[in-house]
Amino acid sequence: MFVVCSEHLEQAIDEFVDAYESPPDIHLLAEIIFTEWTAPPTCHFCSAPPKFLVV
Repeated sequence: MFVVCSEHLEQAIDEFVDAYESPPDIHLLAEIIFTEWTAPPTCHFCSAPPKFLVV
């Protein structure tokens, strides 16, 4: 699972496919709500605010 900014979305997809050998589901963080999980404040790869959840 990756939480990433727009700039690193492609990198997250590539790493997910390399690890799991299948395409990920991609969700806009602004459009999903989890009751028991809070998105990290920064991208997995940099300090920018995250925009996407790659699972």
